[in-house]
Amino acid sequence: MAELATIARPYAEALFKASSNGADLNSTVAWVEELAAIAADPQLRQLADNPKVTVEQVLDVITGVARSALPDAARNFLRVIIENGRLDALPEVAVQFRGIVNRLNGSSDAIVYSAFPVEDAALNDISAALQKRFGRKLNLSVKIDASLIGGVRVVVGDEVLDTSVKARLEQMKAALTA
Repeated sequence: MAELATIARPYAEALFKASSNGADLNSTVAWVEELAAIAADPQLRQLADNPKVTVEQVLDVITGVARSALPDAARNFLRVIIENGRLDALPEVAVQFRGIVNRLNGSSDAIVYSAFPVEDAALNDISAALQKRFGRKLNLSVKIDASLIGGVRVVVGDEVLDTSVKARLEQMKAALTA
């Protein structure tokens, strides 16, 4: 959604400037992604949109749900987001902030979809091959998708590398029916 991206950009850039040293960036990525996951909940959004609920009440609910104690910077950032009525943009702020940090590090996020759990040794091999193919450092995360039957499907930004059995079967089907 372009509108949310436009709204989120200044918040992500301000957050980056506020936590510009390297040690803060990693912890900031962690807490902003946690807050974004919490803010994505529809029930929380409904609570935040209720005019009878105060900013402090919404802030207390979110900080109460958070797995760990939030630093003061996180609480202040969250307060600004809630006061400005931008809680719905928080997931996009997290995406854009992660993108800024990745550009700084010269890396990209990659999602490896697999039909089965991937062992660490195999994931290291996949990581090395993908980094060579894409020419940059990749931050891999693995998601299980049983519909792939076998093989993997890798998504890096807007690029997709699909070596799954499902994709091969679909290619064979298309070739046979053409």
